[in-house]
Amino acid sequence: MSPLTVAVAGACGPLGRRVCRRLVEHGRVGSVIGFDLRPDPGIDGMGYVRGDLGELDLGALLAEVDVLVHLASALEPWPDEASAGTSDGKATRRLFEAAGSAGVGRIVLMSTAMVYGAWPDNPVPLTEASPLRPIPEFGFAVKKAEQERFAAQWGEDHPEVDIITLRPTASLAEEHVGWVARSLRSAASLTGESEVPVQFLHLDDLAAAVELSVVGDLTGVYNVAPEGWMNSGTTLDLEGLTSRVRIPEQLLGRLSAWWWKYGLMPISPGVLRYARFPWVVASDRLRAAGWSPQFTSELAFVSGRKGHSWGMLDSRRRQQIALGGAVVGGLALVWGVSAIARRLFRR
Repeated sequence: MSPLTVAVAGACGPLGRRVCRRLVEHGRVGSVIGFDLRPDPGIDGMGYVRGDLGELDLGALLAEVDVLVHLASALEPWPDEASAGTSDGKATRRLFEAAGSAGVGRIVLMSTAMVYGAWPDNPVPLTEASPLRPIPEFGFAVKKAEQERFAAQWGEDHPEVDIITLRPTASLAEEHVGWVARSLRSAASLTGESEVPVQFLHLDDLAAAVELSVVGDLTGVYNVAPEGWMNSGTTLDLEGLTSRVRIPEQLLGRLSAWWWKYGLMPISPGVLRYARFPWVVASDRLRAAGWSPQFTSELAFVSGRKGHSWGMLDSRRRQQIALGGAVVGGLALVWGVSAIARRLFRR
């Protein structure tokens, strides 16, 4: 078999760098073309092509490519949240169209397990056969579900192209705790839930799943998660949160909308559901194909916590967190006093 030429979109991110390193070292891969679709992805000297979506000549980039790996916006939305859906959808369409014109034989698409949604009636765990029901208020998951539907339709029109879709659970590593993982951790500390099953995936294991998708005999949809799960109370224990705030759901919904609007905390209103109800997934199908994770949920979670201690945050981020905490405390106090006053008034 001739060596593969692989193009990685989103190569400059924490996941993309891991994937590129693994592919460069793999015997089945002859060359790796890494590029990024974001205007300023922070090139780290690895020699990737960089450019805005409208500036890159995707036809030329993919001319001799066998496999395209689409990791752009894999772990978090595009920087401009207002246009996140437009940018993500546009990028996917352009990449798929360019891949089809260039004769690319395989496309690996990074989605998220959050497309299943977090609902009280979710089976535990969810399988690839479960329906896509993202929380409507959580734009990141909604756009990923739309991305998957487009890819499935495109695949029907291009049966000669193998499409592998990966649905990882919340992913993190020592040097990177993504927006999704940060949101879930913050939301769990505020909802006070302790029995909700949760999963965390180390980026090294996710990169291994991408590698297998490139060089293995895979096709279709695969969940990516460690075996089993832990409960949300364990995550709070690992965070060292012995005293926990339980803010009423209605009040927390309003607060999260305000925090999200002003950038005080990484909690969009829709993510609260993912901290209240189960959405853990089974990765039996990927394991049967040869994938074996090296990290449990607990180990992955702890590795991310080590990489993001308070001392590593810049002064602006510390100020935001402190202000958010002060607001939470103040509003919780007001709510508590109001509740007591209402009880006394009724008496």
